[in-house]
Amino acid sequence: MLEAVERQIGHYIADLDDADAKALYAKLPAGKRLRARLILTIAGATRAAVKTAAVVEMIHAASLLHDDVIDDAFTRRGRPSINALYGNKTSIMFGDVLYSKAFHELVDIDRQVARVISAAVVELSLGERRDVLLSESFNSDRKAYLHMIYQKTASLIEAASEAAAILAGKNREAYRTYGRNLGIAFQMIDDILDITQSAEQLGKPAMHDYEEGKTTLPYIYLYEALDEADRAKLLAMHGRPVTEENGAWIRERMAATGALERAKNEAAELVREAIALMEREGEPELEAMARKMIEREY
Repeated sequence: MLEAVERQIGHYIADLDDADAKALYAKLPAGKRLRARLILTIAGATRAAVKTAAVVEMIHAASLLHDDVIDDAFTRRGRPSINALYGNKTSIMFGDVLYSKAFHELVDIDRQVARVISAAVVELSLGERRDVLLSESFNSDRKAYLHMIYQKTASLIEAASEAAAILAGKNREAYRTYGRNLGIAFQMIDDILDITQSAEQLGKPAMHDYEEGKTTLPYIYLYEALDEADRAKLLAMHGRPVTEENGAWIRERMAATGALERAKNEAAELVREAIALMEREGEPELEAMARKMIEREY
């Protein structure tokens, strides 16, 4: 079913009648297509569902183009990012092209679907800004972190699930909650993997989040568990290149304090709630998708 989504995106890019845009899109790695998978699993491979999935994936790609500029990220899924290849201006402008084309196509699908997805993009944009603001200093506020990852990551996954439910005539509330839980857990796991996995496994530099000043859930729990001297050491590393020695110290303290395990358990609880919802709705594929989320290693 995903092949239909890829073809639809290809048609949308071709509609631009712009060789540069076509060449730039060809440089983007496709990724997991989580949002498209959700839509097609919930709503089936109908014409409206395929178009909605294509639009959502274009929006997601646009957000990543902007995100790579904001984060000074030069790799994306193991490949050079657009900003690394062609500069920040090209990455931002091509992101704008994808956003604009996605919204142009969205308005013809369904009014309710358009409202749900456009509202999520507002949240996503606010989340990007909140992420930057929180990165200016060490953030020890768990609620602020959770609100930011809801906006920046979960809101679009939540919207994809709800939009698919609208198209399929299913329970909007149940699927919206499923998508929100899945999205928050997805980002939590990403943040954990940034600490536990190697650059080769991640397709980007390991521990890049902390170098960028991002205080993710494991760091918040680590900070809470440390004594005054170790807290000072952790704060001194914030927003700076993580040396091999410092990285080893962080991982050791994460293990010793149980901070990493605490963050994993929180993500797992969200996934369990999502699975329970889909058990009630009779959606075994969505249950399996949630289970894979918590088990993934990249």
